[in-house]
Amino acid sequence: MPYSELIKNYSRIRDYMREFFVYGFKSRDEYGQKSARSYDNERRRIESWLAGYMSFHQDASGKNVFISVDSRHVLRNPLYKSWKAASFTKNDISLHFLLLDILSPLHAKSIPEILRVMDNDYLTVFSNIDPINESTLRKKLKEYVALGLVVAEKQGKQLLYRLADSKLSLDGWQDALSFFAEENPLGVIGSFLLDKFSQVRDIFSFKHRYLIFTLDSGIMLDLLSAVHEHRKVEFELFRRRGNHSKRVIMPIKIFISTQGGRQYLAGFHVRTKKLQFYRLDSIQKVKTLDVQPDFDNYMACLRDEAAHIWGVATGNGQRSHIEMRLRIAAADRRIVYRLEREKRCGNIVRLDETGWLFTADVYDAQELLPWLRTFIGRVESLTCSNKIVEERFWSDYALMREMYGGASDAV
Repeated sequence: MPYSELIKNYSRIRDYMREFFVYGFKSRDEYGQKSARSYDNERRRIESWLAGYMSFHQDASGKNVFISVDSRHVLRNPLYKSWKAASFTKNDISLHFLLLDILSPLHAKSIPEILRVMDNDYLTVFSNIDPINESTLRKKLKEYVALGLVVAEKQGKQLLYRLADSKLSLDGWQDALSFFAEENPLGVIGSFLLDKFSQVRDIFSFKHRYLIFTLDSGIMLDLLSAVHEHRKVEFELFRRRGNHSKRVIMPIKIFISTQGGRQYLAGFHVRTKKLQFYRLDSIQKVKTLDVQPDFDNYMACLRDEAAHIWGVATGNGQRSHIEMRLRIAAADRRIVYRLEREKRCGNIVRLDETGWLFTADVYDAQELLPWLRTFIGRVESLTCSNKIVEERFWSDYALMREMYGGASDAV
């Protein structure tokens, strides 16, 4: 039997691609969660999608396979192929084409009518096809109504079904879709729409792209749907050490790092009412729960909290005040522009012709340290109410100065 690259359960593929080809760099023998045969099957399936993007290195532990992609030279995200490899049962395929042929946008039909047409006009032509029962048809129609392919209309006590009107033309949207597919966190949707064109112009290239977060698109869509509907969610958190735990959260917003592309869910723990951030690549199996009528209150709390959050750390709820005085020459206005662009929840004040003051009140001042270090050479003073942060900054400065043999007292 020929090898099939189709899949039924995407979550398993997501786990394998992330565990082996992104974070783990594990060999076949180092993976103990599944059998060696399961590993080999999934590896071959993934390699069938990503031929040309796979590399490996050999060491004492064995052969380690990983994804190797230079995003500057890849016009289209190769990981989208994993989302387009869904498998279907024989009944799925049969029902899909039968329904599209039987239903029309103008004339709605009931389930008994649809079954009667199927039995009399379609299934009698084939000798090896399973009969379609009412329960299966009802579930498929419910699925298509949710997808927007079919419209359900109530007439008395009976539901009638017809095809949704499809007047949308994608002509003229190709360039916008090409950009959306490679730039948006849910760009896989744009990639599916681009497949409808016979030819696509590759006119965009990107210097910075975080392709691997494509694997979390399904989780992001579930969470954004819950936010839109103001629903609580229950999900399972997976830790790299193998620990699993469940959370019930009121999701509010998705945050995406412009530095590393990592995606976080900001939400409030239902029991403690505390704001917490969760990495999307650690979330599994999102389940939507009941609607929360006080969603606007949660949103207001997030806005208040965000005014004191530099990254995604909320600390113990105690704020730290930090001040950094900078000396910026008139010829270095680009540094001032950078301060304005990157200050986040901080404030910038001009003191004199070349003096500038950055201040911020944040929950975790240690998150600022990597950014603060980039201004060494222009820092006149730095103070923080959290003395650990202040001491760490000056200690790092002293070590760097010693490393490079600096003799000047100026920072």
